[in-house]
Amino acid sequence: MISLPILTALYALYTTVCAVNPVNVTGQDFYDTVTGDRFMLLGVDYQPGGQAGYKPQQGEDALSQGDVCLRDAAVMQRLGVNTIRVYNVDPTLNHDDCASVFNAAGIYMVLDVNSPLGGESINRADPSSSYNSGYLNRVFGVIENFKNYPNTLAFFSANEVMNDIPTAADNPPYIRAVQRDMKNYIAKQGSRAIPVGYSAADVREILEDTWNYMQCSISNDTDNASRSDFFGLNSYSWCGGDATFESSGYNDIVAMFGSTTIPIFFSEYGCNKVMPRVFDEVAALYGPQMTSLSGGLIYEYSQEEADYGLVQINSNGSVSLLTDYDNLQMQYNRLNITLIEAANTTAANLDPPECSAGLISNSGMSKSFDLPAVPDGVQQMINNGISNPTQGRIVDVSNLTPSQEVYGTNGAPVQGLQVNRVPDDQSNTPSGATPSTSGSGAPAQPSKTGAAVVGARAEAAVGFVGLLGFVLSLL
Repeated sequence: MISLPILTALYALYTTVCAVNPVNVTGQDFYDTVTGDRFMLLGVDYQPGGQAGYKPQQGEDALSQGDVCLRDAAVMQRLGVNTIRVYNVDPTLNHDDCASVFNAAGIYMVLDVNSPLGGESINRADPSSSYNSGYLNRVFGVIENFKNYPNTLAFFSANEVMNDIPTAADNPPYIRAVQRDMKNYIAKQGSRAIPVGYSAADVREILEDTWNYMQCSISNDTDNASRSDFFGLNSYSWCGGDATFESSGYNDIVAMFGSTTIPIFFSEYGCNKVMPRVFDEVAALYGPQMTSLSGGLIYEYSQEEADYGLVQINSNGSVSLLTDYDNLQMQYNRLNITLIEAANTTAANLDPPECSAGLISNSGMSKSFDLPAVPDGVQQMINNGISNPTQGRIVDVSNLTPSQEVYGTNGAPVQGLQVNRVPDDQSNTPSGATPSTSGSGAPAQPSKTGAAVVGARAEAAVGFVGLLGFVLSLL
C-alpha cells in the first residue's frame, strides 16, 4: 500500500520536474535542445519600477519576490509571452521562486549581467577603468545565480554601450572581452552552454559595423570565445498604424542582416509616439517577410515614466491592464505559430566572416580586434569558480493563483486568472484569450493560428490524473 505521504511526494515531484527545454544557438537561429524545433522570442521587457526597482541594499530586484512574479507570470502567460528580458538583478539574492514560476508558465528569461550602479557595468566613457576583477566577479555571480534554471535562455553582456560614433571608438574590444570571459566561465563552471550576446542601439551610422564586429571570428582560439552568440537590436522605428514594412525601415533591417551568422532579434521594440499603440509591427516581425529574424521583446511590461507600459502596477499590488495590453494580445492571437516554429528556410548557413579592419566602414569605430588581457585574478575565477556563489534551482510552485487582483481595461476584475502549468517540452504560446474587457481570464478555444498548447497540457493532465487514479487504487 502506498501511504499518503508518498502520494504527496509524488505530486510534489510532478510540480517541480515539469520544465521548459534549454535553448541554444545553431547558425542564425535559436533551437530547442531536446525537440530540435526552432525557437522565436515572443517576449516582453520586464523591469517593474524601472532602474529604481533595483534595490540591492534592501534585498529587492525584479525577480526576488515570488508573489509578484506569480501575478505577472499569470498576466503574461495569458498575453502569450514566451520570454522576458530582465535588466538588473542582484547575484546574491535567491531567485528560485520567480524563476520557477516563470518556468511553470513556459516563459524563458534573458538576463542582463549589468546594473545602473557604479562598478556594475562597463563605463562607456572610460571602459578600461571599469573592466576589472571586481566587475567580472559580479558578472560571474549572475551566471552562477541563473545557470541552473532550464528557462535561462541567454545573457546580455551589455546594452547600448555604443550609442554614438565617439563611444564606438574604444568600447567594442571591451565588450568582446567581457563576452569572452563570460563564455569561458560558463564552459568551465556550467553544466550546459548558455548563449551570450549584445543588445545594440539602433544608431544606423554604426549599427551594421557593430553587428559585423560582434559576429566575426578571431583566428586566435583564445579570443574567439568573445564572438557574440546572438545580436539584439533596440528598435523603435515602426510608429503608429500608418507605418509600413517599408516606411519603418524594417525592409532595410532585413536586408542589412541578410547574411547574418548569428540570431538577430529585437531586444526592445514598440514605438509610443502614437498612443495607444496598435502593434501592427507584430504581424510583420513574425510574418513571412521577417522569418530571418528571431522575434523580439516588447518594451515594456509595466508603466513607468517613459510611458511604454502594457499594465499599470498599483500601489496596493494590484494590476490594471492597459489598452496596449489588449491591442498586443489581439495581435499575438492572430499569429501563425506554425510558421513561427517552422525551420528557417531563409537561413544563409554561412561561416562567420574573419575579423578584420575591412569589415568596419565607419572611420570613427574601432577596427582593432586585439582584446584586453584577462584582468589579474579573473582566470582563477574562471577555472575554479567564484567564492560563495548563490546558485539557483527550480523549486515547488504548487500555488499558481495570484493573491493580487488584476483588472481589465473595463475596470472589472479578470476572473479565474492563474498560471497554467505548461508540460515538459513546451513553452508558452498565445492562448486565444479574449481581450481583458471581457473580465475573464479563461482562455478561449484556440484557433490554428492561435496555436495554444492546450492539447498538450490536457494530455499531460490526463496522464497525471491517470497516475493518481492508479496510486489511489493501491491505497
